[in-house]
Amino acid sequence: MEIQDLMYDIRENAIKRMDKKSPADLSASWSSEDLLYSGKGNAVFVILPTPGCAHALSESGGCTMCSYIADSPLEKVSSSELIDIFKKLMERHDIQPKTAVKIFVSGSFLNEEELPKEARDEILKILNKNDNIEEVVVESRPEFVSENVLKDCCNLLQDKIFEVSIGLESGSDYIKKYKINKGFLNKDFEIAINIIKKMKNDYKITSKAYLFVKPVLTSEKEAIDDAVASAKYAEEVGVDRISFCPATIHKGTLMELLWRRGSYKPPWIWSIIEIIKKVRSEVKIPVIMDTSGFGTRRGPFNCKKCNKKFKNMIIESNLNQSIPEEIECECRNRWRGDVEFSDLTRSTTCIK
Repeated sequence: MEIQDLMYDIRENAIKRMDKKSPADLSASWSSEDLLYSGKGNAVFVILPTPGCAHALSESGGCTMCSYIADSPLEKVSSSELIDIFKKLMERHDIQPKTAVKIFVSGSFLNEEELPKEARDEILKILNKNDNIEEVVVESRPEFVSENVLKDCCNLLQDKIFEVSIGLESGSDYIKKYKINKGFLNKDFEIAINIIKKMKNDYKITSKAYLFVKPVLTSEKEAIDDAVASAKYAEEVGVDRISFCPATIHKGTLMELLWRRGSYKPPWIWSIIEIIKKVRSEVKIPVIMDTSGFGTRRGPFNCKKCNKKFKNMIIESNLNQSIPEEIECECRNRWRGDVEFSDLTRSTTCIK
């Protein structure tokens, strides 16, 4: 069975099991300390209820680790309702100086079929009115990155930094195609980045690459090596920041299916530390390591003795762009064994 056919079937089953939640219930916001281009600051994260990623809704079935479809409303939400939800979410937060607002739409902010232009423009106008907001960060697949759309967004934000984040996931086209089912190649990513680079003389626009740590059918050592190589590639292409996303198991995904069969497990936190050490030593642009799901059954895990300690250290290292200090724990030898003697079937298992 081709991976696209398998992903399509998984997606259809996930849609059938979806709970009928209201758009308001599917929206969310929170804030935390974060690293801005100007240094330490604050970030407000906003999730809007849009139809879901166009790639996941296509015949390709979407990416092997993504559950965006299950987190999207069953029916399209109107522009006026999206704007109203955004306003209410922002009202929950006291926007302090040096704040970034990061908007997630379960897909591409720049795709007008997912987020209508009317809603997009009004959201950006609202953000532009607040002088404490320095950066506006959005996500998009590369095929929706165009000079005209970016100009529209930048003109509405005026002097604020507009960052476009793209889920590159891996610098390996083989991994993107056969282990992630990403639906685009490095050449497509490079076209999008070059458009952004071309506009830097006239606008405050930047780019960020999301890199995924340990796709399915990948051993522990392969995951480390690919993460480091992908960060180097992203820097060479010209992105301004990198954000690593270590695997967590989401419902209704191929990753969950393999995990339940014992054919996949998320990366060790030790592997995450190893990636941070190597990348921060060899890559000059800012690198953030997400810690979502750390220490849980479905996320990166060491042992109960050191999970929390490492998570807190990584969060702090994100703010300082430092390398976490060495910690000794008895689980480290088990991780070393996993890296040095990886079960080869884990990276070569056939999808059936």
